[in-house]
This record gives sequence, structure tokens and C-alpha cells, in this order.
Amino acid sequence: MAASTWQQTESDNNPMPLYVSVPDGTGPFPALVVIHHQTGVDEFIQGMAQRLAGAGYVAAVPNLYHRDAPDCQDDPRTRSQRLSDRRVTNDIEATVKFLQNHRAVVAKRIGIIGFCMGGRVVYLAAATNPAFKAAVTFYPGNTGRAWGRDIPSPFERTAEIHCPIQGHFGDGDKNPSPEDREKLAAELTKHRKTHEFYGYPGAGHAFMDHTKESFRPSAEAEAWPRTVDFLRRHLGV
Repeated sequence: MAASTWQQTESDNNPMPLYVSVPDGTGPFPALVVIHHQTGVDEFIQGMAQRLAGAGYVAAVPNLYHRDAPDCQDDPRTRSQRLSDRRVTNDIEATVKFLQNHRAVVAKRIGIIGFCMGGRVVYLAAATNPAFKAAVTFYPGNTGRAWGRDIPSPFERTAEIHCPIQGHFGDGDKNPSPEDREKLAAELTKHRKTHEFYGYPGAGHAFMDHTKESFRPSAEAEAWPRTVDFLRRHLGV
């Protein structure tokens, strides 16, 4: 069983909680930054961190909503709309530094994985943080829109992506749609970026999340082994 605990680091001079899962054994292990979806570090995201630890990776989930008051009652959509790419990039950098200084982590073998909103952040992080050796993005919507003024969108930063990227998409999703997926793949190909994209028939958005009606066991059963295989190829185990 992986050991999972809430820990803390600092980003932008603000305490930032991290949900951290560590594999059994002495290590050291490769590691992953896990980026949560709009509903935050909930049951599904914690479960994914534990699942990654079971596969042999230290997994750290930064709470991107840490700038909100502890008693904040705003709905997830409102909270996510307060995020900015500059601040999220800082949060990711703080999480990377936390992992690089973790005694159970191989500091040079760190990747990133995210879901929905987190999938968009993964695409951005693959371009902005040179520490990552692999990136896995699940149904990344809104990659063509920047969070903040006078900065490029994740899509516009495709040329800066520096690590292999794997993407998983529901064929029935509307954001990202199959057309969005094709546009991303074409841009990655244009810039000669190593990537592999998978579409899942009969699946829509959030098909990995077993806590929602959108969960599609058949798509999840294909996507997870592909994810682990990709991570082992690029991060080891």
C-alpha cells in the first residue's frame, strides 16, 4: 500500500497544500506532479495519486486553489476562473522543487499528468518547465485560451514543448472536441514534438472519473495501461 499524506510547501509566499503518495519500498523513485480537475483535490484525484504510487511513482498534487481562504464556499467554476497561468506556473515550479528535494525521489526523473482543467495545465507546463521528462494530458480543454492578459495560450507555446507528451480524448467530448484534438496533433507535428494521442469511442469528458456518470470503464481500461507504459518508457520505474 502506498503511503498518502497531506504536506505543505510554499508558492508566491503563500502556504500551498500538497497531497503526496509514496510507493512502498526504499526507493528512490521517479515522480509525477498531478494536476487536479476543476473540482479540486477530490476523491478521484487522490485516488489517481495513490494509483500512480502503486505503479512506482511518487505523486504530488498541488492544491491550485490555495490562494482562496480556507473557508471559501465558492463553486469550483468560480474558483477555477480566478486562476492565472503565471500563478499556476509558479505553483508547478514549487511542486517540482518539493519533489526534487524529497528523499524518495530521483530528481532528474520527474513528469506531469493532469485531468480536464489539469490536462490544459499539463500542456502549458510541458512548454514552461524544463524539469519534466514526460507529460500526460487527459481531455485538455481550452488550450487555445490564456489565463491572464498579454501572455500566450498553451497552444501558442507548442513550439516550446520540450518533453514527450501523451494525450487521451473522449470521441464524444465537446471541449476538447475531436477537431480540437486534431488541431493540437497537427501543431505538435508541425513543430516536430514527440507525441501520441488516443481517442476513445463512446466516451466523453471526464471518462476516467469513477465518481461521475461520465465514467466509461472500457475507455479507462485502455487509457490507464497506455499511461503506465508511456511513463515507464520515459521515466523508468
